[in-house]
Amino acid sequence: MVFKYISQELHALSADGRLLFGTRIVRMFAYGFLAVVLMLYLVQVGLSETQIGLLLTLTLLGDTFISLWITTTADRIGRRRMLMIGAVLMVFAGILFALTGNFILLLIAATIGVISPGGNEVGPFLSIEQASLSQIAPNERRTQVFAWYNLVGSFATALGSLAGGVLAQTAQGFGVSPLGSYRMIVLSYAAMGLILGLLFTRLSPAVEISPQAAPPGSPQPAKSLLGLHRSRGVVFKLSALFSIDAFAGGFVLQSIVAYWFHVRFNVQPALLGGIFFGANILAGLSALSAAWVASKIGLVRTMVFTHIPSNILLILVPLMPNLPLAITMLLLRFSISQMDVPTRQSYTMAVVSPDERSAAAGITGIARTTGASLAPVFTGPLLAHAALLSAPFFLSGGLKIVYDLLLYRSFRAIKPPEEKEATSSKEP
Repeated sequence: MVFKYISQELHALSADGRLLFGTRIVRMFAYGFLAVVLMLYLVQVGLSETQIGLLLTLTLLGDTFISLWITTTADRIGRRRMLMIGAVLMVFAGILFALTGNFILLLIAATIGVISPGGNEVGPFLSIEQASLSQIAPNERRTQVFAWYNLVGSFATALGSLAGGVLAQTAQGFGVSPLGSYRMIVLSYAAMGLILGLLFTRLSPAVEISPQAAPPGSPQPAKSLLGLHRSRGVVFKLSALFSIDAFAGGFVLQSIVAYWFHVRFNVQPALLGGIFFGANILAGLSALSAAWVASKIGLVRTMVFTHIPSNILLILVPLMPNLPLAITMLLLRFSISQMDVPTRQSYTMAVVSPDERSAAAGITGIARTTGASLAPVFTGPLLAHAALLSAPFFLSGGLKIVYDLLLYRSFRAIKPPEEKEATSSKEP
């Protein structure tokens, strides 16, 4: 039934829209495929937990700087061109990670290339694709399109996580060393980056910003800052808040949670893949339901009122006395945790001008990546001490609740166009 609705939604999109859904699927499969074994691989090549924390931080920081350059120039230089550059950096990182265990070379690959340690979006792709989809879809369908876009991404991440875990354990069952089995996955990640780049070459000029997209009287690009003009204040404020949320999320990246389950309950790669397969399926379904909830209570309320319970469930995960209950809490958390994602994306695209969308999505995305990149450097030392092994869950859940409250206070009165129109139509 779900796939029937996905097919209908894709049919309603243009060819470029369907292609962007396809690139999302390939990319998120690759991210999930790698993330479930990434920390295990780095341990096998001889890195300590502290070194891994630093490496993950620099991975995300590198993605931040690359994304800042690509997304703030994409509307001017070309969205397709910048997406292809991002795919090349993904291939570069995968190949170098697979070929060396040297910490310095891995730092270089992590800083310059595109690697997702959390199974989540990194790099410039999401921001430019969001801007392109917003250009294709009308206002009243924007949140729904983003919900399906996130759903297929979550399904792809789930399948990637399952495939990565099963492949690693199957290879080990046939006598391949753990290091060798994980290296196979890293090389496959690089191959998927190549496929992604080839798909981006098929996009048409329709995804590029047109000169007519800028509203009359808006400043010329030369007067803008980082690709922004009239929406600068709103974007910077959203970015500050999103960075808090992402910093909190950086304590519980998928690779970190997978490592926690492995250390705490001795969970093996195949089961880890199964856990995150289920988690990402539930996350995708929760993202889909967000469009319906937002149509009833609004985008900002949906972001906040669904996010707080999910963070309470996150705090409960390490408090569970056994593996089944810990998995149950994690899956319950994922069943509502992603309802803020399509609503957050849709809201950001709604409150900025069309010719600011790539920059706005890029800057808010970069703020999230920056925030997330800072947490692993603290998480690594925590994971190295048995008494502090569960601390990342408490820090993450608590900080995320603070973010939710600040977001509601700051933006509850700023409504997107479709909500303003709905309000006006109800007035006598």
